[in-house]
Amino acid sequence: MSQLQKILSVREQIADVLRSDIIAGDLKPNTKLNEQQLAERFGTSRGPIRDVLLKLTKEGLLVSRNNVGSSVSSPLDPELQKLSIGIRRKIEEFAVKQLEGKLTIEHFTDLEAIIEEMHDHFEGGRYTELTKTDIAFHQYLVEAAGGEDLVNIWYPIVIRMRMNYKRITTSIKLVEEHKDIVDALKVNDTKAAINAIRRNIK
Repeated sequence: MSQLQKILSVREQIADVLRSDIIAGDLKPNTKLNEQQLAERFGTSRGPIRDVLLKLTKEGLLVSRNNVGSSVSSPLDPELQKLSIGIRRKIEEFAVKQLEGKLTIEHFTDLEAIIEEMHDHFEGGRYTELTKTDIAFHQYLVEAAGGEDLVNIWYPIVIRMRMNYKRITTSIKLVEEHKDIVDALKVNDTKAAINAIRRNIK
């Protein structure tokens, strides 16, 4: 089963749709989100919507201000984007070191299935889904290495970096870069895996 094909709660489903809208640029930076309008859109009460907006705020996709409500964050400025790339690389390099010799055939089967899904999305021009599958690949490794604690450090950095991310629409090399990471992990070549991660995270 794909890492993305799992049963999601109503709140998770709503969060996933709004996250996709933001990543795709359908919800533009500084767009204000109205709880009542979102409740009507998703056929739910305002309670779950409030929870989702809080979750997306913690992820860095939204900004919430007292008496103003929630609005879509702006993309990171170039210097903060550069800093985020460096932090993300450090976390994933740490993860790869923790995984040396610990991944099983089942792990590699899952990772290869995610890569295949990435390829299908690229070929089909489904770039928002490709972005989400790309994130799922890296999250799989981070979670395998450090569990929820490491994911909670890593995830907000990655999701904010992905706002209006253009590279994913232009190069099939993105898929090949993930294959390089898996191939290195299969032979326990940590140095090669780290180099592959550095090539991929830009």
